Formats: sequence, structure tokens, C-alpha cells
Amino acid sequence: MKLVLASASPRRLDLLARIGITPDEVDPADIDESVAKGELPRAHALRLAEEKAAAVATRHRGALVLAADTVVAVGRRILPKVEDEATLRRCMALLSGRRHRVMTGVALALPGGDVRSRLVETMIAMKRLSAEEIEFYAAHGEWRGKAGGYALQGYGEVYVRHIAGSYSNVVGLPLAETRVMLIGAGYPLG
Repeated sequence: MKLVLASASPRRLDLLARIGITPDEVDPADIDESVAKGELPRAHALRLAEEKAAAVATRHRGALVLAADTVVAVGRRILPKVEDEATLRRCMALLSGRRHRVMTGVALALPGGDVRSRLVETMIAMKRLSAEEIEFYAAHGEWRGKAGGYALQGYGEVYVRHIAGSYSNVVGLPLAETRVMLIGAGYPLG
């Protein structure tokens, strides 16, 4: 059975490799990822994952298509994928000393058109950050393109006081749930 990963994320490829999966093809979805008016974080993550899976499935009839979208939220506020230092500083100041949620919507498009999806949520408590710590982190550059501006699998981990839930979810793909979804769809896993 052919598996297509609808993501350009090298982190998702690395995570899949941890559970013995190498997709047959990587075909990133090119969809509008804007937040719909009034859309809450959970609904946003699930919607984007499902839209990505459905969009890529139209190009790969007969294959399983795996897609995901990770959202960082403080309350009802969805933090952006950070591309510049000014946005990074705003995100880090908002996260400093607070709890926030990391949600990943995972969607699996099946041959025949059905799409199954799950949402996984992890709670993170960030330590209070000094201006010097934020500047030091900004200089690293690992934050670029990351939801909320930090990488738990990188230097950002030193700022985390507590994590409740799936570590791999925060990195970008909840492995336990993804594995169960693939097995449920008949994908051969050990």
C-alpha cells in the first residue's frame, strides 16, 4: 500500500522514521492556511490537516495520504508560524511564564475518498523568560517557520518547565495516534 506524506516538514519525516515508516512519496499540500473568522485553535488544526490530506489525495488516487497541522495557542489565540525576529519576540514574551497548548490535527485520506482525522493536544508550561534569554534564542534561528516560534526538539526545550502530553505532538506529529490510524487503515506496520 502506497503512503504519501502531505508535508514538507523534515521533522515529520524524522518522526515517521522513528516508528519505521518511510513514505513512498512526499507531496506537500499548497493550501491557504489562514485562520477563518471566529475559528478556534482545535477546529483550525483539524480543518487544515483534513484539507491538506484531501488536496493531496486528488493527486494520488489509491494511496493513503497522511497530513498534519500543528497549532500553538494561548487561550483562544493562535500564534503564527514565525518568520521574523519581531514576531518571535512577541510570541516569546506572550509565552513567557505561561501555559499554552500545542495541538496537532492528523488526517489520513483513504483510497476511495474518506478522510479520518484526530486531534492531539499537549499542554506546555514555559518558564519566565528574561530579555537576555529571548535575545539569545532569537540569535539561534531555529525558531524560523515554527508555530509559536520555538522548537521543543532544539534549544527551546530549556525554556520548558512542564509538559503534559505527547512530546512528538509538539515536534509536529503525534506518533502513537498516527501509528494507530495507519494500522486501522491497513498500512503494514510491525
